[in-house]
Amino acid sequence: MMIIDAHAHLWKKQQGKVNGKDVFPVGDGKSNFGGEIRQMMPPYMNDDENTFERFIANMNYAGVSGAVITQEEIDGNQDNYLLSAKKAFPDRFKICSLYEEGKPFLTDGFDGIKLCAGRLPTQDLTKHYKVFETALKNNMFISIDLADGDAQTGSLLELIKQYPDLRIAIGHFGMVTRENWLEQIKLAREKNVFIESGGITWLYNSEFYPYPTAIKSIKEAADICGIEKLMWGSDYPRTMVEITYKMSFDFVLKSKELTDIEKLLFLSENAINFYGFDDVKEQEIIPNML
Repeated sequence: MMIIDAHAHLWKKQQGKVNGKDVFPVGDGKSNFGGEIRQMMPPYMNDDENTFERFIANMNYAGVSGAVITQEEIDGNQDNYLLSAKKAFPDRFKICSLYEEGKPFLTDGFDGIKLCAGRLPTQDLTKHYKVFETALKNNMFISIDLADGDAQTGSLLELIKQYPDLRIAIGHFGMVTRENWLEQIKLAREKNVFIESGGITWLYNSEFYPYPTAIKSIKEAADICGIEKLMWGSDYPRTMVEITYKMSFDFVLKSKELTDIEKLLFLSENAINFYGFDDVKEQEIIPNML
């Protein structure tokens, strides 16, 4: 089966912000996260670089054909680095520029625009309509992580109605473990709105692999908007501090609650069609020493 990752991160140097405080690496995959030390990446990433070369190696090993590289304000703007990643692997990466309120944003060379909506100073998304308008004019998609629950679903729905032909991917599976998460899922009833599961293993980390409740949530969301509107995402590399990259989708492959067709749509076909992965190829799996 071809597999597409709809939500991953890359950076050469992390220098972001969280609640106005700096985020920066301190070694062995750890970062100072606004004054707290957090394991931001697996400890083997001890050079503090989350590179595309390393990610491609992980993709090749796990059999992932393509990936969407989104962004996060806590990592800092990675536009220039993502352009170099796309240049090196044009068939395997779709990349997003980062929208930061009050700053210009890029379109040239990018496939989409990322909004960390829950972190925006102005939470009413209709005030950011220019981003949506620009994405549509440039045949780009919007990758958006909403605030918890239904805090921003009303204003996003207004923009969906205003720009019905704009492709919008809502991240973190609607913040699935938070109250009113299904209000985000309901938005995918609209024609060009999809849901991607980047971060679902983080949100269900206390349950851990094989995440049976996450599978139930995928089925619950499918009942609301259709399995054809749901896409897998890993949230690499932060989720890799607990699991391997392959484990971030293996629990879906091995589930007995999902049909083969549902797995194919969720792990592959929906993302290929939504993002336009026209030239990706199925990866050869190399047997390991086990």
